[in-house]
Amino acid sequence: MSKIKVGVFGANGRVGKLLIEDLKATDGMDLAAVFVRNSLDFSIDPSVLVTSDMHAFLTASDIIIDFSLPDATEILLEEAIKTPKPLVIGTTGLNTHQLNLLKEASEVMPVLYATNMSLGVALLNKLVHQASAALEGFDIEIVEMHHRHKVDAPSGTALTLAESAAKGRNLDLDKVRVSGRDGNIGERSKDEIAVMALRGGDIVGRHTVGFYNDGEFIELNHTATSRNTFSKGALRAGKWLAEQDSGLYSISDCLEL
Repeated sequence: MSKIKVGVFGANGRVGKLLIEDLKATDGMDLAAVFVRNSLDFSIDPSVLVTSDMHAFLTASDIIIDFSLPDATEILLEEAIKTPKPLVIGTTGLNTHQLNLLKEASEVMPVLYATNMSLGVALLNKLVHQASAALEGFDIEIVEMHHRHKVDAPSGTALTLAESAAKGRNLDLDKVRVSGRDGNIGERSKDEIAVMALRGGDIVGRHTVGFYNDGEFIELNHTATSRNTFSKGALRAGKWLAEQDSGLYSISDCLEL
């Protein structure tokens, strides 16, 4: 059986570099191409296509794994619609237009979009949904911590967790989400779901979802200690996605949670 040819989009990023390293030890997959806007800031096997030509990049790959920036992901989606390939998208901070473009792309190719590629966070989302539904009346507060270089806040993972909590109570997250408190703001409302962001040091990622009531509380925590969690999760998702029909998938679909 031939190996899956992987194209890495966002190769100069932290996770992009890990993808390239992890592919060396991943059965059934080979690095075929990397897309760069300018140049790679590290050396790579000369057999790998390094290109700024999007069509050549897509053509050389069986699947694409993207950990880049929202504007770059938008360009990738626009081009992939013309040259469809299975897409694993791990970029966070996508705006409404980019999310709609992602849905449009999924009509002509399989697309897996996940704000976090780890098995632990996939399970955490399921637990948060269950806890939110079961613990009616408990206040929900979410705190996320990341390294000082992260540019979007709150994190995509925290927003996905908040969405899981909101769905557990049939709430519209846009109407109940709070992402900051300052001054004499009055009492906490019954339905609000707070999502707070902390930044500092080299923290890979920590998310805490708390359910607080009078006399008791429950906190669900997930801590990523290595970015390899995300790169290996994305490669596992890529293997799975390569066998799927067109459609929009989540990491939970891949893991059958």
